[in-house]
Amino acid sequence: MSGERYPVLWIGQVAVVTLPAEIDVTNADPIREELLAVLNQGAVLLVADMSKTDFCDSSGVSALVRVFRHAATSATALRLVVTTPAVLRVLSITGVDRLVDVYPSVAASVAGPPGQAWPGGATAKADTDGGA
Repeated sequence: MSGERYPVLWIGQVAVVTLPAEIDVTNADPIREELLAVLNQGAVLLVADMSKTDFCDSSGVSALVRVFRHAATSATALRLVVTTPAVLRVLSITGVDRLVDVYPSVAASVAGPPGQAWPGGATAKADTDGGA
């Protein structure tokens, strides 16, 4: 999927990048490259909108962590928007939800202060055990 681009919405120095329904070994590298390119354009806040993402494998998780590390070195905040239980669970199991703030919507991610991801301070992982 070389050359694939993901929609980017700029709101001042805030960039919201809409990611695909599936993030796996076939597209994780282009996604990482796209997110890094947006960081290099001067974003002070990068929101990875995964609200439509229903699958994310280890290569996708790795790509997100690499982007987070780069963002941290450039004093840019990275926030994730995740709504599907399967992706929330992957982020919880891997600990990414403790590394990167996860929000329930783009509006909340742009407006919310760091660390106040889900309403009432609840965490995304609270609902990811499949109801068990």
